[in-house]
Amino acid sequence: MTELVWLVTGCSSGFGEAFVHSILARGDKVIATGRNAESRLAHLKGTGAAILDLDVTSPQEILNSKIQEAIAIYGKIDVLINNAAYGELAFLEEMDQKQWLDQFNTNFFGVTNVTRAILPHFRGRRSGKIAFMSSLYSWKSDPALGPYSISKHAIVGYASTLRDEVSQFNIHPIVFDIGHFRTKVSSPENLHMHITQLADYEPMFNALVQAAAGVDGFQPGDPKKGVDRMIDVLKQEGAAQGRPLPFRMPIGPDALAIVREQCHALLKTCDEWEDVIASTDFEGPKLGAWAEDTKDGGYV
Repeated sequence: MTELVWLVTGCSSGFGEAFVHSILARGDKVIATGRNAESRLAHLKGTGAAILDLDVTSPQEILNSKIQEAIAIYGKIDVLINNAAYGELAFLEEMDQKQWLDQFNTNFFGVTNVTRAILPHFRGRRSGKIAFMSSLYSWKSDPALGPYSISKHAIVGYASTLRDEVSQFNIHPIVFDIGHFRTKVSSPENLHMHITQLADYEPMFNALVQAAAGVDGFQPGDPKKGVDRMIDVLKQEGAAQGRPLPFRMPIGPDALAIVREQCHALLKTCDEWEDVIASTDFEGPKLGAWAEDTKDGGYV
């Protein structure tokens, strides 16, 4: 099989670091990126990975330049892994605009801007795969996880539209809805938890703090196994051999359970309320783009 070149964001620890090791073990090349790479990615320098300093929150012009620098390392990039992210934990009533922007600048705009920077390269080659690391929390949130959850919802919407626009160029976006894996994503340094200032929320906040103590370091998912499965899917080998490339899939049994639960609940609502839901059209024949039934139901 042809040797692939991967670019991975957020490689200082967790899934990013695991991707680097597993990609190299497959015989492919990888460009590991992160903020302050000289110090934060020092542990990867002896692995055979190329190291590139890249802050996904940089202005678009800098990201464009960084991607060109990355392409020049091996002459191409085949796969982009949008992994960099963090969690902003706060009750929605207490979130101010700066907190929203901080969360979205990394988890959404950081992802979309890096993707935008690499698209001309993929489009020119008429080839490329883009992985978006979403979460089971894009299906079902918990109290105080709203900012993180909403940023992951936004990524799914972006990736869905991107697929419709770039599949014509043989560019394939794929969303992975990640379950609970034993990474540092839930560690104090990666979770920005805002202490509630509202007495009404204090009981819930205290319960969340207590619950969080039983999460970090105890997650059931093995990051190496999760990464190996995602690489299988992206390379369509191993566990994914002979299977078509999906657009979106959960990773981990807990994520699978949540996705099934939410899909069944929505289908149940559709079935139980179909007479109401489907009763809103004008009488008479359909016109224009709706003259014949379309797969997507036309435009809203």
